[in-house]
Amino acid sequence: MKRLVAMIALLATQPAAAETPQQILDALVAQAGPASAARGEQLYRAKSAAGKTANACTACHTDNAKAAGQHVKTHKAIDPLAPVAQKDRFTDPAKVEKWFKRNCQEVLARACTPQEKADFTAYMISIK
Repeated sequence: MKRLVAMIALLATQPAAAETPQQILDALVAQAGPASAARGEQLYRAKSAAGKTANACTACHTDNAKAAGQHVKTHKAIDPLAPVAQKDRFTDPAKVEKWFKRNCQEVLARACTPQEKADFTAYMISIK
């Protein structure tokens, strides 16, 4: 019994397996309804007058989501956004939410809606 408890405790402390981008999208779709890659691309390329730091996602991530970018304010390098080019993108739900929260505020000066998150993720996954 002690071994079983120890084994369960050990397993509970292991990090959860990474999810796939499709699993992340499925969770977003469960909240928002059907996702549209076309709407996601429009959001990615749209200019926003409300932006606090940048006026578009492409300001830091470039027009090509498979290419590395650079933050417009800090000039820090940014890995490619598309999962096809950066395998760990859209695999950690906490990171996905963290970056949506931060980047939506920087570009749109508001939180993204669940629909926008689903559409954006669908677009990123669709890039080949």
